Amino acid sequence: MVHKPAGFECSQKPSTYPSVYTLLPGPLRTRGGGAAAGVQAVGRLDQDTTGLLLMSDDGKFIHRLTSPRHHVPKVYEVLVKHPLDEKQVNRLLEGVVLDDDPKPVKAQACSAEGELHLKLTLTEGKYHQVKRMVAAVGNRVEGLHRSSVGAISLTPDLPPGHWRWLTSDEVTSLTQKVPG
Repeated sequence: MVHKPAGFECSQKPSTYPSVYTLLPGPLRTRGGGAAAGVQAVGRLDQDTTGLLLMSDDGKFIHRLTSPRHHVPKVYEVLVKHPLDEKQVNRLLEGVVLDDDPKPVKAQACSAEGELHLKLTLTEGKYHQVKRMVAAVGNRVEGLHRSSVGAISLTPDLPPGHWRWLTSDEVTSLTQKVPG
């Protein structure tokens, strides 16, 4: 578990910002040897997005958490530019069409937590999905923070830029099938 701060890219070869992998000790980055050695990000977060980032060197674990077939929920705390209304929340729940796919994408859960604060749960991860979904309902993301993946939430005692091992119970909760 890494608490990703803003200003880091989820890339082994970053182009503009430092790599999130630099937040980990060297032995973890190169664990296993070989060209594709070390841990990989389980999904990606944009450089300006903060929050929970899981990392692993287990390909099956990574696939289990990132494949849309498994419906692993990811919860995002979204700060928006314009006041939210019920219509926007309902459209996110019903589904919006993004420019790269005619099939609507919808939030598994969505609620206005304040005038400018949206809590959004997704079970798939398309490119800039949260930002594009919010734009599709006529608003704009001003801040984005992933607070949980599956049953794992970012722990309040883990400061931005730090990491910790997952407990065996946390790993088990992430690898169990989601009912439904």
